[in-house]
Amino acid sequence: MDEDKLNIEIRKFLKKVGISSQREIENYVRKKFSEVDIKDNQSIEIKMELSSSDGDLSHIIKEKIDFN
Repeated sequence: MDEDKLNIEIRKFLKKVGISSQREIENYVRKKFSEVDIKDNQSIEIKMELSSSDGDLSHIIKEKIDFN
């Protein structure tokens, strides 16, 4: 296995994930603020799941984003 190639491919994937995830979260938060579902002093909980198509990889990250 070519470690450098693997590293490059993983970084390309993570860049796509990071950019698209940030955009989706920003759109979600703007929508919720405009609908007054969330306010400046509140927070939201989000979850990201990383998995493989064969089911052998499963990793979940949960985080709270505060708006204060």
